[in-house]
Amino acid sequence: MEKLVEVRTATRALALLALAFSLPQVAVGADDAAPGARPLFVNRETLKVRIEAPLTTLMRERSDTEYLDGTFAYTDASGNEHLLDLKLRARGKYRKQKKTCDLPPIRLNFKKQQVMDTEFAGQDKLKLVTHCENRGTRYEQNVLKEYLAYKFLNAITPLSFGARLLHVDYVDSERGGETVTRYAFLIEDDDLLAERIGVEPVKAQSLRYEQLDGRYANLVAVFEYMIGNTDFSMVVGAQDDNCCHNTVPFSGNSGGYVVIPYDFDFSGLVNATYAEPNPKLPIKRVTQRLYRGLCVHIDHLDETLQQFRENREAFREIVSSLDGLEDKTRAGALNYVDGFYRVIEEESSVQRYLVRKCLSAE
Repeated sequence: MEKLVEVRTATRALALLALAFSLPQVAVGADDAAPGARPLFVNRETLKVRIEAPLTTLMRERSDTEYLDGTFAYTDASGNEHLLDLKLRARGKYRKQKKTCDLPPIRLNFKKQQVMDTEFAGQDKLKLVTHCENRGTRYEQNVLKEYLAYKFLNAITPLSFGARLLHVDYVDSERGGETVTRYAFLIEDDDLLAERIGVEPVKAQSLRYEQLDGRYANLVAVFEYMIGNTDFSMVVGAQDDNCCHNTVPFSGNSGGYVVIPYDFDFSGLVNATYAEPNPKLPIKRVTQRLYRGLCVHIDHLDETLQQFRENREAFREIVSSLDGLEDKTRAGALNYVDGFYRVIEEESSVQRYLVRKCLSAE
């Protein structure tokens, strides 16, 4: 089976996309500074921001339709201060529930004309992943670990959602300016991702596994196994939702759909306090790995695993260099990823935990 060649520059992104995914070529991935790239997700530095809004109302009502007025302030790398008008509302499903999170995930809505020539140029509506609970530091550490998952996928394929880490002062305008400071991160918009990688978003009730781009689907399955995530599907949505569960399907002009994953809070890497595996699965804790790849794509496994082996040190560097991780959290994340590599080091364990666990269909 043809092996992917390791290339350390932008040429590597081109080769991987053309060889591994059979999709229209793009010049760079989410973290590469290319002409026309959106500056928000090109810059890797943690962005210090201030969000002032009626947060008490947001947390009480949790409306996912009614926007509240606020402001968004930050200082760019040149020392220029920016104050942007902002509308925001709650978003999400599980984390939007009061029983799950004090502060739900948030949808930010900027004025396009106002963000021109700023870090947010080209942005409109953005998803903000918040710290969920105000008490203690564990919940903030969970945000950082979920951010790691996005950066891992960015490291191995440009077909992935960009993410930008923020350090946020949340100022409640209804409580005399009461302020909570926590890490959070933004996720690239679906349409802007599609524009960047040269594909089209797909709206469908479901997909058939033979419609998927096999190489990319196998890469996603191995990635989800690495981070210990079983809370996803590449062919069906959750309950009455459209396809697909915690993944977004896109179509290129050369064949199968690429179904790009997001939302990793139920992964073993994050190990959120509220996360539980589906009771239909043969695992009792989310930290237990279970391969959910399709047998029809198993022929791609060797080249996929080689790609992960080549990126082991890149993953370790992502963990080691991330702002805000406590020493214990950093060590735990490194150990969890090392557990994946212990599995793929031996052919016998690859056969036992991946090949023999593949799904005949979903």
